[in-house]
Amino acid sequence: MPALWIARVDVTDAELYGKYIEVASVVIPAHGGRFIARGGRVEPVEGQSRARNVVAKFPDVDAALAAYNDPKYQEAVAWAMAASDREVIIVETNE
Repeated sequence: MPALWIARVDVTDAELYGKYIEVASVVIPAHGGRFIARGGRVEPVEGQSRARNVVAKFPDVDAALAAYNDPKYQEAVAWAMAASDREVIIVETNE
């Protein structure tokens, strides 16, 4: 079953977060991920929102986890955590 990687982010240091984006832009597609939403318009309708939202679609949960656990990505996660407040989840779809 396909899986969605959903990240909700408030960036606090755009320069440092940009370094994270450079790595994520390579690692996620290398593991079969395809960005379907990335930093576009947000219209909060319920609950807490974040300024930046990213959704990537993967062939399955294992591919998404492989991207997240990729050593290059994990190095970049340190930059993301220092440069933002964020949540990342992986959700299996019903497709």
